[in-house]
Amino acid sequence: MSQAAFPVSGQTALPLRLDHRSSTPLAVQLADGLRDAAGAGHLRGGDRLPSTRALAARLGVSRTVTTAAYEQLHAEGWIVGRHGSGTYVTTSPPSDRGEREPGPELDDETDDLVDLTLGAPWVAGIDEAAWRRAWRAAADHPPLSRAHRAGFGDYRATLAEHLLRHRGLDVGTSSVLATGGTTSAVVELAAAVLRPGDLVAVEEPGYQRAVEAFTAAGVRVLPARVDEQGLRPDSIPSDVDAVYCSPAHQYPMGTRLTATRRVELVERARSEGFLLVEDDYDGELRFDVAPLPLLASMAPDVVVHLGTTSKILTPTLGAGWMVAPARVTSAVLAYRERTGTRPSPAGQRVLVAFAQHGDLGRHLRRLRRELAWRRSVLVGSLHRREIPVWGDDAGAHLVIPVVSAAAEREIVADGRSRGLRLDGLARHFAGEPTHSGIAVGYAAGTREELRGSLEVLPELFRGRCESADESQADG
Repeated sequence: MSQAAFPVSGQTALPLRLDHRSSTPLAVQLADGLRDAAGAGHLRGGDRLPSTRALAARLGVSRTVTTAAYEQLHAEGWIVGRHGSGTYVTTSPPSDRGEREPGPELDDETDDLVDLTLGAPWVAGIDEAAWRRAWRAAADHPPLSRAHRAGFGDYRATLAEHLLRHRGLDVGTSSVLATGGTTSAVVELAAAVLRPGDLVAVEEPGYQRAVEAFTAAGVRVLPARVDEQGLRPDSIPSDVDAVYCSPAHQYPMGTRLTATRRVELVERARSEGFLLVEDDYDGELRFDVAPLPLLASMAPDVVVHLGTTSKILTPTLGAGWMVAPARVTSAVLAYRERTGTRPSPAGQRVLVAFAQHGDLGRHLRRLRRELAWRRSVLVGSLHRREIPVWGDDAGAHLVIPVVSAAAEREIVADGRSRGLRLDGLARHFAGEPTHSGIAVGYAAGTREELRGSLEVLPELFRGRCESADESQADG
């Protein structure tokens, strides 16, 4: 904190304070302070202000700070410079400006809690040298003169190779569209392919950002029930226009859609004429056996396959992909042309460079080994304490069922007081929750933080757990 007091036109010294720890720039703080002083009557029209050099010396800041503050006030018309004479207040701002309304609370997560929430990736495992190299290579490209609505050709080719190698999906570059991630892809599907009033079945519990995206576009959302075998096809009515699901690793319950249900979904989609939207948010992360075939491999004519780099790398890139029938990709491209939108070029460039020399493949291999180890340690510790676990041996999270919604809320609150950020299942339901539990993510943070959390988690769940069989039977 720095402060200064200086006389103004022979009056009592005017105090000014600057908080160097604040996220608000010092120049903005100074301009606000002078403006507020004028509004409160401490400064009046005709008062002479110190020079920028003198004020900077009094406050102990760079002259750049005071100059920027004066320039802002001059642009607003509150002060004026007179050649050879100095800087003067021209008029006082109204004293009844009112308080500035607070903005929305931002999820900046600046606290010191150990992050055990669903969806946080293992960013600490990204090779720093490879990461810097990818960004430098991306910067070597010249600035764009036009938008690439479908995404760069080399990005789409990189994704086609990635999908073949890591997901067993054989597609051509022309079938792949770049996206800004899963949510942005859903927004585009809702606006470009579906129409207001159309009906979409979404897993319940499920990805609520998708629910919000569909709803915002005027699409009606119907919750489709989930059990230990994944999405229940018998909960989907015959008049839907699309079904949104996560077959490889159900979000958030962690189950895998069985082969029988995959076949049933595909056959119904073809016979009833609806689209299957396959959210493969972490399908690369399987540790026990090879994953079942993607819906997009089984029925490319009726499946829209979505993927993202947010879970396997980092949300920094804002990059994802869509593989879809030609009628869907054409509609999405037409929508982008109408609205002037397109996915992030920078994120695409970086991913291509990161994959070019094998760094993406090496990262995925390390990621699978690391998450397999973390899951093994976590599950082993919980089982030794007779705490049930729900979810396949895959992905970056598991679910611990608890006896009630009240117990879920208490665990989240108690965990926060003990230094853990936890994720309750309730927020993943569009309607009244039918399951209660905690989705524990184990990708973020260090191994030491994960081990430390294992000293706390058993205490949080003592007397609050429900057996995994009972919880799944409720589906």
